[in-house]
Amino acid sequence: MLLAAANGGFGMSTIVFFILIFGLMYFMMIRPQRKQQQKRQEMMNQLNVGDEVVTIGRLHGVVDSIDNEAKTVTLDCDGIYLVFDRMAIMRVEKKQNVAPASTTEPTNADTTDTTDDEKSDSTTTEEK
Repeated sequence: MLLAAANGGFGMSTIVFFILIFGLMYFMMIRPQRKQQQKRQEMMNQLNVGDEVVTIGRLHGVVDSIDNEAKTVTLDCDGIYLVFDRMAIMRVEKKQNVAPASTTEPTNADTTDTTDDEKSDSTTTEEK
């Protein structure tokens, strides 16, 4: 009788332990992987012609065309057109807005390093 009670308690704690391990694995491995897959799928859905991308082979290029039936992307890499599987796109580079360079010339007030007090001091020393 004592042996049966001990085995029943041991079996229940083992089941709880395995459920706890499975729950921990879900929150530590499976759930983050699903989030990453959703983020990647969203990136692929937002891919447009003209986007700058980087492939899994670290090749940089601009999307020239997208074939949704064959699930391929044609990249323009400095005039060379290459066809890749859509899953070969690692990331989409953000386009940088470059502001045009300023064409105004600096004024005299911007180029002088001396202050008005230093100018008055230099004129008084020259007079002496």
